[in-house]
Amino acid sequence: MAKSNAVLIQVDSMRLHYPHFKHHFNQDGNLTFVGSLQPSPSMPVYKLSIEYRADGMPRVKVLDPTLIEHPPHYHHSIDCLCLYKPANFTWTATKPISNYIVSWSACWCYFYEVWKEKGKWLGPEADHYDEEIKP
Repeated sequence: MAKSNAVLIQVDSMRLHYPHFKHHFNQDGNLTFVGSLQPSPSMPVYKLSIEYRADGMPRVKVLDPTLIEHPPHYHHSIDCLCLYKPANFTWTATKPISNYIVSWSACWCYFYEVWKEKGKWLGPEADHYDEEIKP
């Protein structure tokens, strides 16, 4: 099975910037990276799954630790982190996950830990009332 140039670029970019993230192809044929990040030395290590979907936004899931039920800035309907508002940033299949999604995921984990401690989301945020997320 031949892989598209965009997929190969994603794999090469992640190998270069985040070699500890391993990749595989899931049941849907989408490229998925799995690896760990620690947003701060005093915070837990987060094991993440990042699914690259050429036809849509990447989906980031926290595999470990278990998140508190209904965290803020989370797409509950599709079970993934909300990292950006599509009206403010346009994802394209050629944008490297390593340049955007990984660092935004680390930030999300950091602000999630702060939210658990302070009870308020202190990270950047945008209203989501007009967003339609495609499954």
